Amino acid sequence: MVTDPPPIPPRDDLLRLFRTMVLIRRCEEQLARAHQRGLVHGACHTYVGQEAVAAGVCDHLRRDDVVFSTHRGHGHALAKGVPPVQLIAELYGRAAGCSQGRGGSMHLFSPEVGLMGTSGIVGPCILQAAGAGYTFLLTKTDNVAVAFFGDGAVNNAAFHEGLNLAAIWKLPVLFVCENNGFATEVPFRTAAGNPSVAGRGAAYGLPGVEVDGNDVLAVRAAAAEAVRRARSGEGPTLLECVTYRTRPHAEGMGDYTYRTREEVESWKARCPIRSLRELIAACGDATELDAIESTIQTEVEAAHAAAEAAAWPDPATAAAHVFAEPRRLPEPPPPGDREVTYSQAALEALSAEMAANPRIFVLGEGIGVRGGNFRTTAGLYDKHGPERLRDTPITERGFVGLGCGAAMTGTRPVIDFMFADFVLDGVGEIVNQIAKMRYMSSGRLKMPVLLRGCVGIGHSAATHHSGNYYPLFAQFPGLRVAVPSTPYDAKGLLHHALRCDDPVVFLEHRELLTLKGPVPEAAYEIPFGRAAVVREGRDVTVVALARMVRLALEAAAELERAGVSVEVIDPRTVAPLDVDTIGASVAKTGRLLIADEGFAPFGVGAEVAAQVADRFFDELDAPVRRLNGVFTPTPYSPPLEAAVVPDAARLAAAIRDLVEE
Repeated sequence: MVTDPPPIPPRDDLLRLFRTMVLIRRCEEQLARAHQRGLVHGACHTYVGQEAVAAGVCDHLRRDDVVFSTHRGHGHALAKGVPPVQLIAELYGRAAGCSQGRGGSMHLFSPEVGLMGTSGIVGPCILQAAGAGYTFLLTKTDNVAVAFFGDGAVNNAAFHEGLNLAAIWKLPVLFVCENNGFATEVPFRTAAGNPSVAGRGAAYGLPGVEVDGNDVLAVRAAAAEAVRRARSGEGPTLLECVTYRTRPHAEGMGDYTYRTREEVESWKARCPIRSLRELIAACGDATELDAIESTIQTEVEAAHAAAEAAAWPDPATAAAHVFAEPRRLPEPPPPGDREVTYSQAALEALSAEMAANPRIFVLGEGIGVRGGNFRTTAGLYDKHGPERLRDTPITERGFVGLGCGAAMTGTRPVIDFMFADFVLDGVGEIVNQIAKMRYMSSGRLKMPVLLRGCVGIGHSAATHHSGNYYPLFAQFPGLRVAVPSTPYDAKGLLHHALRCDDPVVFLEHRELLTLKGPVPEAAYEIPFGRAAVVREGRDVTVVALARMVRLALEAAAELERAGVSVEVIDPRTVAPLDVDTIGASVAKTGRLLIADEGFAPFGVGAEVAAQVADRFFDELDAPVRRLNGVFTPTPYSPPLEAAVVPDAARLAAAIRDLVEE
């Protein structure tokens, strides 16, 4: 712990710190009273007792520096510049709130002042701050990112992965652990084999500094050095501020089952505001302090009154800001005569977009000099170097969460996770953060993240390298999910993914990567949600995904010789799903078969069938049928593998059966 007392700053600095701390305390006291009155409709996690940390750290930050916080983030929001009325209105659920009523206590957003968000999930702020640091590294600015988190987060994987990534790349990040002794109600002393948070910094090769978190001058001095290091390119710092919250974990919760009244009272006696007040008073006239407190009390009361009188959000906007507004696009060009492979077509798109947009960078294992396990980035390292083609440790949650923070701060990450199975380690960052960020920020934050990897069964890859996960990701609002089946579609959809402002899960079937097909040389976009009629027919519609499109075409060619005319539809994206094109085909043929290598239960085929039955039931001449892979983990042995995947013969048989119904 830093024990030497820091020099006493000028009086103006002391008064500024005092104002910030008193403002936080008075707002929190107001919110506690409001919670008792029912004005706060959900959780309310106050910051009482910890004011010195937010005030001391944020005193060194510029408006364009960024802060990522946790569920106990009111103090950070106020210290970074969020007006009290916006904070209070947010907890009251009003449209005037900093998140326009979408967030409440745990989800505060004000990117206008550099508050990039607080999270109800422990840990993501650490990774997001690292991502912001990567943006600043890439754009060559001297900005700083700060992550505030509690002691509970240091036992979370996000802490280990985030600090390691920040350290190896020397990112300009300040990691601030507010060690208040309890993770909700679990004492830190019983939850950590190493009780020193600051001491863990050495394990990652970065400085770790422990300070008295109730001494605002000690916090401020340690933060000054950490911010200086970050701005000068020396890398991140871990700052442990030992402090205490003197109110319950959340308002309304019991407080004395896991700690004693005596312990709480002893920490109240160490009140950081009282200590600073006594220091200022000892250095001169204290009457100015009374005036500051009176002014702030009046400001908070006025903010409360304005927030309580503010309008409720319009219910018609409840689903606004889930996705970016679509752009008007020209029609894609015809495929032409030039033939390239699927993987080469996708590489052309990525190469062109990286050349055009210096804010695009790629993260993944082996995507640098090696060019990717599937040659997804071949040759790009030589053109763009290690900052834009960044080989990562095996840290899927870490680099997915880092990508989220990078996108929030203005760059465009491509997360190449090789096999889709691997990214499941980071699914919380995708579902709880990336997919929801635009919505929670009321559209003020863009989320241009491309999450890319292989799906599909083949090559005896067995169960940890063969998953088809598009139904999982398609279920969550905020995500676009593309599953191209041809080189032409792979290039056009990837160009679109790299130009849109929504997060895109781009899944490429491994068995299609060497498929050749016609592809224009120039760049073009294929919009999401527009299915392709890859073969016209009269008797039956087959909706097929990924590799099943190729098998459907084989089956259709065979059946054509027997007099059965098959129309094949490729959705190309499963989120959004183009049901109109499917329905128009069903209206023509009267029959529908959905062919999907993925599992039948709760799969894409079930969704297609339900929507067609709902909207086009009168057009059906027979029940909707599905053909899927066997509902089992993928086996290794070739005969077993072949048994769980539909082939062209089974698909042809299923079409014949449907036509005969």
